[in-house]
Amino acid sequence: MFQYIALVNDKPWIPGPYPGVELLILHTNEVTGGVTVLRRFKAGITVPAHIHPQANESAYVLSGEWEEEGVVYTNGALLYAPKGELHGPHLARTDVLSLTIFDGPLTVV
Repeated sequence: MFQYIALVNDKPWIPGPYPGVELLILHTNEVTGGVTVLRRFKAGITVPAHIHPQANESAYVLSGEWEEEGVVYTNGALLYAPKGELHGPHLARTDVLSLTIFDGPLTVV
């Protein structure tokens, strides 16, 4: 049996670090501060280039069209950014839903 189970309908969506982005926190690692989240981007939103200084980021596109540097990624794409590395901007061409894992605290600069 799994020690922890998250049910999406039992958790609230909260505002993300950018307008038009919402997060649903599925799990927080109490030791590392890492989080596993569902992330919703509204169509037309651009998240500017940024850095996560304390965490590697892995984003798996569940639905929608996510554009990076002129390339459009859809469901099934995994995008990875090492901690401390500049990445983005991200453009949501449609509404986008991703499963995203930060292996350390979710901070943005």
